[in-house]
Amino acid sequence: MDKDWEDRVSAAWASFDDCPEEEAGAFRAVIDALVAELPDGSPEGPFEQACAWDSTGRSDRAVPLYREALARDLAGYKGRRARIQLSSSLRNIGQPEEGVELLTPELDGPSDELDDAVRATLALCLSSLGRDREGLALVLGALAPHLPRYQRSMAGYARALAGPRD
Repeated sequence: MDKDWEDRVSAAWASFDDCPEEEAGAFRAVIDALVAELPDGSPEGPFEQACAWDSTGRSDRAVPLYREALARDLAGYKGRRARIQLSSSLRNIGQPEEGVELLTPELDGPSDELDDAVRATLALCLSSLGRDREGLALVLGALAPHLPRYQRSMAGYARALAGPRD
């Protein structure tokens, strides 16, 4: 995979916001054509296809593709994105407990710009399981550092809501 390929994938995604719903199949075809250029066994292929299915409202079709990408050792930033997006898709198809299992270890992983997305998605999965208090704790904890004031108070409230961590 080279920079030209990445740039073309980025351009396809940039055009997605202007894509009407009835053009979802055409958008997925563009992604499929780009994926066809990748070497066999590349984890980026099923990842991009999963993203395309997911973004066009088909979480059910995205889940096996995210799983395939991760099974092919999609790592780093894209691997983390895949775990976040897979967890969200699992929640969308009624399997939030798997989403919780997949994302909970991310709370203790290396920190990056996706930390808040991990917490937000995990909070949604927890809420789907009736664990709203835990979800709210995660959301408050993620929000606190971004507030112009009250960071310490909100972080404290988040810890109190979460209770002791196992």
